[in-house]
Amino acid sequence: MKRHEKQLQYIAHYDALTGLPNRVLFAERLQQAMAHSILSGEALAVTYLDLDGFKAANDVHGHHIGDKLLVAVSQRMQSVLRDVDTLSRIGGDEFVIVLTGLEHANSCEQVLARLLKAVSDPVTLGDIVIQVSASIGVTLYPQDGSDADQLLRHADQAMYLAKQAGKNRYHFFDVGEAAALRTQRESLERIRHALDQHEFVLHYQPKVNMKTGEMVGAEALIRWQHPERGLLLPTQFLPLIENHPISDELGEWVIDMALAQIAQWREARLDTLISVNLGAHQLAREDFIQRLSALLAGHPDVQPHCLELEILETSTLGDMTQVFHTMQACRKIGVRFALDDFGTGYSSLTYLKNLPVDVLKIDQSFVRDMLDDPDDLSIVKGVIGLAAAFQRAVVAEGVETMAHAEMLLSLGCELAQGHGIAYPMPAAELPGWALNWQPEPAELSN
Repeated sequence: MKRHEKQLQYIAHYDALTGLPNRVLFAERLQQAMAHSILSGEALAVTYLDLDGFKAANDVHGHHIGDKLLVAVSQRMQSVLRDVDTLSRIGGDEFVIVLTGLEHANSCEQVLARLLKAVSDPVTLGDIVIQVSASIGVTLYPQDGSDADQLLRHADQAMYLAKQAGKNRYHFFDVGEAAALRTQRESLERIRHALDQHEFVLHYQPKVNMKTGEMVGAEALIRWQHPERGLLLPTQFLPLIENHPISDELGEWVIDMALAQIAQWREARLDTLISVNLGAHQLAREDFIQRLSALLAGHPDVQPHCLELEILETSTLGDMTQVFHTMQACRKIGVRFALDDFGTGYSSLTYLKNLPVDVLKIDQSFVRDMLDDPDDLSIVKGVIGLAAAFQRAVVAEGVETMAHAEMLLSLGCELAQGHGIAYPMPAAELPGWALNWQPEPAELSN
């Protein structure tokens, strides 16, 4: 009976082929090692090892040889480990190891190097010589403060990165990077929720002709009406979704809302153009023109020329040919383009000549400092001259004082926007503002 009990205990805790601890016994020893690590202050490494090339050898030589290979490799790995370490086979050609009593992160690297060599040395089985290698993933406890199951998953993730990097190597799990990815994933999920729950709103900043007092358009600027944090500016959430598909979805939502707003204002006897900022990722989509056409078709009472798409210079520096074709196709259906933050990129004259844009917007950093910085003033003059030479309209951003307005008018720039004219405002406030605004000094002062 005792022999039978021992036999059952062995079967329950050890791998039948290699005699190594199985997953059950490994889990017990890992828990014990983690508890000891907390008491002793020493680190431990959870290591996930997968054999590179084992499946091919198994397919060529058969399962019988494959099993012998697993036994031989297991014995070699066991020989380079200490008695306090635990090597376990958890299935197929996958092994896990707990390396205990580590003083610091690098303490295990010599053991890992020995493991790689032990596995990669050729194995002779009768008249057959087989060579495999190992991809090893490692996570360190308590630096990685996860529970036992999560430690294994992290080591497994690191192992796959070792495989992707070329195999026959080890890779450490990056706790900081994983935390950043987790935070990004949570942020994306929260933004998705905000979009579904209609938490985003648009505010509008007027663009005016400082000479005539006419409002010539408004720029749609997204805000997040966060239920706990209040009204958030785009710098607080847009960087989180840059180059992610949800940024395209949010961009389409902005266009759709802007088109709806044009129609609402027209009913209120305000007929104006709205400009929308367009991300590089969205502009580069092959189906962008089709999706834009569908949005326009959803607002048949809005003329396409009432929509202006603002892009950054850097948005066109990827696949320039495709971007140019997309912009030209948009202009054919009547949609205008403005080149935002002009002067901050690397445009050549040939580039500017061929770029199908209607408006150049002078970056606010140059406008804001042009009264005190001769270089910024020279840049503003240069952009105004380029706009005239290439027959483009020019809009100055960042107009904050009457002195800015007077300087721009003296340079031949009549169109502007900025806090000295109006802060971005909810849509309901803009018709009244447009009716009452006049280009007087009091309105253009801080």
